[in-house]
Amino acid sequence: MPQERFHVYILASRWHGAIYTGVTNDLSRRICEHKSHAWRGFTARYQIDKLVYCEAYDNPVDAIAREKQLKKWRRDWKIALIEKDNPDWRDLSGEYGLIDISEVGK
Repeated sequence: MPQERFHVYILASRWHGAIYTGVTNDLSRRICEHKSHAWRGFTARYQIDKLVYCEAYDNPVDAIAREKQLKKWRRDWKIALIEKDNPDWRDLSGEYGLIDISEVGK
């Protein structure tokens, strides 16, 4: 049986736009929820639905600790983290093979 993976992720509304940091044990489901704006709240209100950064963990305690760490970071530190591997702020959800972006919201 495959080991469950946990992900810490950062979403953005657009390049240098509003950002959100989260943690999940089901990245595909969670990104789909963000893209379909399934939950009313901060991410839906500000159209924050582009996956711009992601880290994977085997241990949920490590993932939660990392999420808490990133949430305390200054915005410019988060931007530098994103731009280290994703300078154009591309939506990485398709590259992760998570969802067919064209099908969201239909």
